Amino acid sequence: MANKQISQMGLPKSIANVFAARNVFTAKDALSLTEFELMELLDVGLAQVTSAVAHISEIVCPPYQTALSLMELRVQNEHLAGHLPTHMKGLDEALCGGIPFGVLTELVGPAGIGKTQFCLKLSLLASLPANYGGLDGHVIYIDVESKFSSRRLIEIGVKSFPEIFHRKEMAQEMAGRIHVLRPASLSEFTESLQQIKVSLLQNQVKLLVIDSMAALVTGEFEHGAPRQKTLGWHVSFIKSLAEFSRIPVVVTNQVRSQSRDETCHYFFQVQSWNETIEDRTRHDSHLVAALGINWAHAVTIRLVLEAKSGHNDIINFGGESLQ
Repeated sequence: MANKQISQMGLPKSIANVFAARNVFTAKDALSLTEFELMELLDVGLAQVTSAVAHISEIVCPPYQTALSLMELRVQNEHLAGHLPTHMKGLDEALCGGIPFGVLTELVGPAGIGKTQFCLKLSLLASLPANYGGLDGHVIYIDVESKFSSRRLIEIGVKSFPEIFHRKEMAQEMAGRIHVLRPASLSEFTESLQQIKVSLLQNQVKLLVIDSMAALVTGEFEHGAPRQKTLGWHVSFIKSLAEFSRIPVVVTNQVRSQSRDETCHYFFQVQSWNETIEDRTRHDSHLVAALGINWAHAVTIRLVLEAKSGHNDIINFGGESLQ
């Protein structure tokens, strides 16, 4: 609405012509200036400017919504929502059915913990026929670090769903539903997002995986405002894709070192219940999720993967460890 042409807003022709003559063509152009700036630019009186601004604002501003209408919209969205079951009983119970549709779910943990393996499993589950508990759809898998392995995908399928993957034609069909993109830079990823939005409608896509978001921005920017600004745009677009298409979107994130002087959010090294303060001070740093606090606030669900007793099979969800 900000780009709506002033010439199409029904203003009196005399004032509309003045706007055009001064290169003020859109609502954004007009509303970005104060009334006094418009008076000077257009060389007209305050009454005319105030009337024109009020008229433009009334047309381009979205209508108000009542608390009741917002509540009804939320109920409707929840009715349309669904979940992608992970087939991990404890995790599915904690998530009320699995990875939710229409929101951004993040997997965070150190290298080698199993984030990519989990994404491969979710990709298989989304591509499976509905009678096997799948979503019977296609998957877009953005493989930033070239960790996607079709061989490993088939191995997981054979082990988890032998009745399907022991049949060569079915295995090929399931693998053919997973579309892998490998952007080499953040700019390539940005271009891919526009294509993905079209593909979500044309190809019956039921899952979007980005593995990993942190790898896309590593080296592109230093820590600070430029990276946060760029990430802000990307996360907004990715969230809009999830809401627009009502599919689960899963993003993996790396971890970084944080000194003990910084505020602690997540511990990825597991500490013993009887570990003393003196023991903990021997560690100069601990690992926390990368990409900063702004990214963390944009994520709807964060699943933290940890290793316990040498096994990479623990997901820490809201402080509860799930086997």
